[in-house]
Amino acid sequence: MNQSNGLKIVPISSRKQMRQFINLPWQIYSDDPIWIPPLKKSISDLLNRKKHPFWQCAHGELFLATRNGEVVGRIVALIDSNYNKHHQEKSGAWGFFECTNDPEAAAALFNTAEAWVKARGMDQIRGPFNPSTNYEIGTLIQGFKKVPALMMTYNPSYYPELIYNAGYRKEKDILSFRITHDFVVPQWIHDLSDKLLAQNNITIRCPQKWRREDIRLLCSIYHECWSTNWGFVPTTEAEEDELAKNLLFLIDPELAFFVYYGDEPVGIGLMVPDYNPLLKRFNGKLGLSALIKKFLYEKEVVGLRGLLFGVKDRYRQMGLHLVSVTHVVEVIKRKQKYQYAEMGWNLEDNEAINLLYTECGLHPDKRYRIYRKPLN
Repeated sequence: MNQSNGLKIVPISSRKQMRQFINLPWQIYSDDPIWIPPLKKSISDLLNRKKHPFWQCAHGELFLATRNGEVVGRIVALIDSNYNKHHQEKSGAWGFFECTNDPEAAAALFNTAEAWVKARGMDQIRGPFNPSTNYEIGTLIQGFKKVPALMMTYNPSYYPELIYNAGYRKEKDILSFRITHDFVVPQWIHDLSDKLLAQNNITIRCPQKWRREDIRLLCSIYHECWSTNWGFVPTTEAEEDELAKNLLFLIDPELAFFVYYGDEPVGIGLMVPDYNPLLKRFNGKLGLSALIKKFLYEKEVVGLRGLLFGVKDRYRQMGLHLVSVTHVVEVIKRKQKYQYAEMGWNLEDNEAINLLYTECGLHPDKRYRIYRKPLN
């Protein structure tokens, strides 16, 4: 696809182009001290459509934008069959978008993604999904001066305008709240949590060594908790195996837990250390130097990222989310290693949890947006 002024949009068809695709963020964020470089191998693995389990139920195309031979942008157009089957839609998506502040290049990338999904029968397109809600999603629209937590997106402040000018409008906002070490849980929450634990046969169970079976249980509860939520995509067993491989070594046993009602697991909480300070030092590379840096600088990991919280629908009125929040805050205070916890992402219309944070005196620390565009 050719545009004026030396602009071209091309599908990736070579290893060189794939390297250019993966390396582009280092150009976009070269002078941005807040940006956290991803691991290049992780991005390469995730975008490997022949091997990564996400692509067993999805298909997509990767595109580069070049101007006069220089790479200025990238995008992935994709169709997630699991999403469309679950929600009974014909939706395409875009993700992994990066671009210089070049409105023409951005518009051309979006147009290319739209044409790709429309040619395959889709009637709308959403984004960004990198590549689905089970991974990283959203364009940062508030909180540009704050360092992102692990597996939270970050982008230049001009991205929202590029997306809006390409005809996209808000579909959903997602919020992130930040709890600091000196945070005090209101007494009424403590009292209610203690009462629930004492009277209702409710327990918090933290596996001391997480196994693949624990990941399976976590995902099954996640499916039941989230299946009616906006954007939910069921995970496949292959994806769960991939999650286990990548997640098990990250887990702090006291901060990955199941909430039981009697003998039934009815809720989950999963927090992991925020390793972004180390990722910044790795600068996208693994190997011996990364191991040395991990040994030297692991003390810089003083935060947490709240990956997943949920309670089965029929138990939500019991107030079990209060038990989870109280447990997390108590562990943070006791361990002292952790100075903050990034609690996100949360859907903007998740009134129960957002109201809880607000009543605790917290306000959204960052706001991310998912956009939508009809293709009729």
